[in-house]
Amino acid sequence: MELRELECFLVLADELHFGRTGERLYVSQSRVSQLLRSLEERVGARLVERTSRRVRLTPLGARFHAELRPAYDALSATVEGAKQAARGVSGRLRIGFQGTADARLMSAITGFQERHPGCVTEIVEIPFADPFGAVRHGDVDAAIVLLPVAEPDLVLGPVFSRQPQTVAVSVRHPFAARTSVAAAELAAAPLISAAAPAPAYWRAAHAPSDAPGPTVRTLQEGLTLVAAERGAMLLCRPTAEYHGRRDVVFVPVEGVPDSVLGLVWHRDGETARVRAFARAVGGAVPGPGAEAP
Repeated sequence: MELRELECFLVLADELHFGRTGERLYVSQSRVSQLLRSLEERVGARLVERTSRRVRLTPLGARFHAELRPAYDALSATVEGAKQAARGVSGRLRIGFQGTADARLMSAITGFQERHPGCVTEIVEIPFADPFGAVRHGDVDAAIVLLPVAEPDLVLGPVFSRQPQTVAVSVRHPFAARTSVAAAELAAAPLISAAAPAPAYWRAAHAPSDAPGPTVRTLQEGLTLVAAERGAMLLCRPTAEYHGRRDVVFVPVEGVPDSVLGLVWHRDGETARVRAFARAVGGAVPGPGAEAP
């Protein structure tokens, strides 16, 4: 079977016009007719009816087209995949992160760049209050965000950097002199949480309180309100260490789930670059805890 004959038939089935088919294939109309006749001889029947007024597929031609198209597309994808593998991962990969780009993320990026020097990486900070927006809007190809992730249009890749939680309070807060705080005590305290568009389930996971406090868009806004005694804020331990300040105390919390990070990307945006970076993140040597909120 000649691939050129199949290509010609598929284009003709789309155009239903010999002249436009020839233009798309950069051949003459007579060459289109020749390729079609050759294919019909191989099949043993007419696939296209041509009159002075119109061109249309025969019933057999329509069936042949319906069965050929997915097979041809799969073959083309296989060839393109082999070409990409031969060239290696290339282009540009935009990576979003919440909080601070920690040692684990930088190790993954370094390893990815070493294995794929033809691909340029860009690192973009994403808002605390909008963990998934940058991925959905196409501003980044993938993002490292705080779990949980329950978005049906997103894929959750490698999960890592499990860290104990602390509560940030003003130095004048009753918790400030404590060595630890229980989850039940935290639930009764006003907690500062992320503002919309962060999903409600995500906000609740990072502010598990029956007495919710103000909402903020950024981590710095939250710490400023903590210092102003407007509420407390739940943060992982590495974030507490990174954002230490004189007017805020970070107290360990007992009985709440650890903070965990994960790599996410859009289901319609999965590329060879994203898959390669996910492998790099999954295989990166664990460093110190991620400085994420």
